[in-house]
Amino acid sequence: MTLAPERPPVSVHLIDGTYELFRAHFGAPPAKDAHEREVGATRGLVRSMAALLTQPDVTHVAAAFDTVIESFRNALFHGYKTGDGLPAELTLQFPLAERALAAMGIVVWGMVEFEADDALATAAHVLNGEPRVTQIRICSPDKDLAQCVVGERVVAFDRMRERVLDEAGVLEKFGVAPSSIPDWLALVGDTADGIPGIPRWGAKGAATVLRRYASIMAIPDDAADWDVPIRGAATLAQNLATARAEANLYRTLATLRRDVPLDASLEALAWRGPSAELATVLDELGMGTRVLTTLSERWELSQRCLAASG
Repeated sequence: MTLAPERPPVSVHLIDGTYELFRAHFGAPPAKDAHEREVGATRGLVRSMAALLTQPDVTHVAAAFDTVIESFRNALFHGYKTGDGLPAELTLQFPLAERALAAMGIVVWGMVEFEADDALATAAHVLNGEPRVTQIRICSPDKDLAQCVVGERVVAFDRMRERVLDEAGVLEKFGVAPSSIPDWLALVGDTADGIPGIPRWGAKGAATVLRRYASIMAIPDDAADWDVPIRGAATLAQNLATARAEANLYRTLATLRRDVPLDASLEALAWRGPSAELATVLDELGMGTRVLTTLSERWELSQRCLAASG
């Protein structure tokens, strides 16, 4: 009887495509295509993703985008973030950016009803149960995604600063465990997402209270019942007690969904090299063939290594 060869362990990289495109827009020089459309952000994104894909440990990768900025959360709270005020030269590049990454061989999840962060949270949750996975790297500095961190197995990775945030790092940075991040954001607020927070609740005070009670629902209404020493407890308790409904809503807004309908299996996320479409996309972007050549060589090398090991 011949035993099938044991499949090697893998690490997974989950990309916050929206963040990466925004970063490229504000960090890369502007550029026009042959039709005078702005494509600078997409060009910067393609270069960044090509650099990622040339790293030997990047074998399973997906990227999530906010194809539509608004989501189901806007129906829950009218103050939630919208696309208002975003430069059109950036938002109009989302379809092109998604197409470019797909041509590079990256699995792309374009979100309409949900947000990109929900897709990343869902994928991290699903893949955390996969025994072959050694580590899941959520490539984003977004504090919302800190709630997805699990030990040293599911981590947040800031690619620009090359910083890995594991569970101990989340506790050190925010003062609370990953599971309490939605509660912390509900109390403190999140201006990027339009969550106002509860008056007088600051980052340190919220962390101190949540380290004791873990969730908003467990915090007593009366400060006299608190067994955690904190300055201004009476005011904090009163403000929370009178805004329980708002606080619970903010927590719902800050809680990432883990039930987005998408295929996050290892088989689906395996990088299979660039497609023939990439040459067309690169030509439209005026980028030449360097990225295609680099990725093709990387793909061929990975196949030779796989054949040698098998």
